[in-house]
Amino acid sequence: MLASVGKLLGRGLSCRLRLDSCAALPRSCLALSANSSSHNSYSLPRLSLHTNAGLLKLQPFNLPDVGEAIETVEVKEWLTKLGDRLTMGDPVCEVQSDKSSVVVYTPLSGVVHQLMYKPGDIAHKGQPLVMIDVEEEGTGVQTDQAVKQDHVPTSPIPVTADSEQSAARSSSVSHDDSVLTTPAVRRIARENGIDLRTVIGTGKDGRVLKEDVMKLVEGVHSAPSPSPPPPPSSPPPIATSGGVDRVVPLKGFKAVMVRTMTASGRVPQFGYSDEVDVTRLVELHGLLKAELGKKGIKFSYMPVFIKALSLALLQYPVLNSHVDEACTTMTYKYSHNIGVAMDTPEGLIVPNIKGVERKSVLEIAMEMNHLQELGLKGQLLPSDITGGTFSLSNIGNVGGTYLKPLLLPPEVAIGGLGKIQVLPRFDENGNVAKAHVIRVNWSADHRVIDGATVARFSNVWKSFVNNPATMIVNMA
Repeated sequence: MLASVGKLLGRGLSCRLRLDSCAALPRSCLALSANSSSHNSYSLPRLSLHTNAGLLKLQPFNLPDVGEAIETVEVKEWLTKLGDRLTMGDPVCEVQSDKSSVVVYTPLSGVVHQLMYKPGDIAHKGQPLVMIDVEEEGTGVQTDQAVKQDHVPTSPIPVTADSEQSAARSSSVSHDDSVLTTPAVRRIARENGIDLRTVIGTGKDGRVLKEDVMKLVEGVHSAPSPSPPPPPSSPPPIATSGGVDRVVPLKGFKAVMVRTMTASGRVPQFGYSDEVDVTRLVELHGLLKAELGKKGIKFSYMPVFIKALSLALLQYPVLNSHVDEACTTMTYKYSHNIGVAMDTPEGLIVPNIKGVERKSVLEIAMEMNHLQELGLKGQLLPSDITGGTFSLSNIGNVGGTYLKPLLLPPEVAIGGLGKIQVLPRFDENGNVAKAHVIRVNWSADHRVIDGATVARFSNVWKSFVNNPATMIVNMA
């Protein structure tokens, strides 16, 4: 019977079979006929049959739990396309939650049948993300390509491909087929003229990941000319004269900012400001920057400010605490997870450096550089952003001098730094001398923190920054 069916299908004909005669055929290869009769009949689309493989079963891959009780995400980019063959562990798409960007990997092996969302759509946890034709064991029939279903889910809008796209996809052949990777990575390599056989894979079993190729892409593109400046964190104002207003939804990190700042606005906060002479630190920074630059490590003032902050928190642990929403209990945090505000294309994000009290200034610098790279690429994980105990913002990076930082609940304190200025000041002998000065601004939850505590804490931090040599004595 199968041989007869194969001949019919090979000539592009259709046939009508009784239901009990179709038991051996893949369910995804059968389309219900529009004409009803006394027998259950099916119309068979054109396909090829083999007797050395298993049945293809259409199976949904539901959006998994991406962590932190996140229920919805935005589909940023598909890393696969219709007709691609996936292997368990291959990346499927990149999604953006309100905390971070996450790559979703498939637990199934098979052929992509449908993409259930378009880029920019909102996907729900536990709902179908991709429909995959999965090969079943123990049978003797397999389709050469996925067959489009006559019905699709009604909630998300599936992405479909026309016949021209399918033909182009089937006719494209990669010269790197021997390399273990995904079709999406092959596409990126092909578009950028990279031979996958020259790429060192960092994935399981030497699999070449998207990140491996992107490193080479960035290197190729940045070699001839200096890197362009990073894009602004928000688009420039658009004149609406003669045009139309645009309404855009607040998603991703901007949605997080809305919730966080709304919660912050409900907390009574007080501010404390001071001026710090950082002349010695500027001299030390010049020496360390040149030395660490030889090792390829970017070194700014922030690692020193962060370490000094941690040393001061050891003396005033109340500032390294969380308060519950009802403000009935406080939790003194053992680890100093210092959040660092960063300006990225996605908006303001505050990843935190875990366990600063156990890290050296060099380790803090390396960790901060790593988080900045992930933030600019939109690859921060929820664990990078959550769990902060104290935050520090540096507006001086964009030229500001004064600011009033706002709390990030449930934290009870936050610091803000302005730019370093060269100003005339009186020295210990009463003579006017050039000094490097920075403004520091603290905000604290006035329900649980009093002004005197913040002032004393600030003086300790100030002493370390004013004379960095004293930090060495206080480091464990």
